[in-house]
Amino acid sequence: MNRAHVTYIPAFSAERMRLNISPVIKWALRETAIDSRLVNQGSVQKGQRVLDLGCGNATLTILIKKTQPDAEVVGIDEDKNVLEIAEIKSRKQNARIALFDAKAFDIPCRDNYFDRVFSSMLFHHLTTKDKIRAAEEVYRILKPGGELHVADFGMPQNALMSLIARIRRKVEGVEDNIQGLLPHIMYAADFKDIETTTELASMFGTISLLRAKKP
Repeated sequence: MNRAHVTYIPAFSAERMRLNISPVIKWALRETAIDSRLVNQGSVQKGQRVLDLGCGNATLTILIKKTQPDAEVVGIDEDKNVLEIAEIKSRKQNARIALFDAKAFDIPCRDNYFDRVFSSMLFHHLTTKDKIRAAEEVYRILKPGGELHVADFGMPQNALMSLIARIRRKVEGVEDNIQGLLPHIMYAADFKDIETTTELASMFGTISLLRAKKP
């Protein structure tokens, strides 16, 4: 497969800062609540194959495995330093997951392989072009009837979230998310039954949980 370049937008435009303040970001983004809701929404079954797209330090990946120990759980991320942290974390928690260095739009996997794909707070790090490519790639590797479950920034749900959104437009590349374009990107990739299942307010803006199905 062609390993083309991806334009990745680091959180707060500083890679070192992302690692140093990650506990603060996790709290402000309500990571525990988001991951728990996302896993419940995905309802992974025994024997299913699951991919965590942009797994970071594998918090969500490990939670999926603990929730359904009999599933095959894989995480991919293009940040090798974070993957090293994920490897250590998974060993400490005795979580039997597989972790690979790969890009969201170039997944080293055959067609129709996974039953579920999860993505938590990844898509706003991608340019519009790469969001589209990532959605198309997820569609390719999902089995027919497979599901994509996404948590990411969405359209503001009230005046406060709108104010935060206006500020964050100047900090990160979240414009597509704020305009509510993620469902449209999924639709363009041929996903069906696309719905926003949950909206949560956070210190960085509205977090939307999405579900989409490959027919």
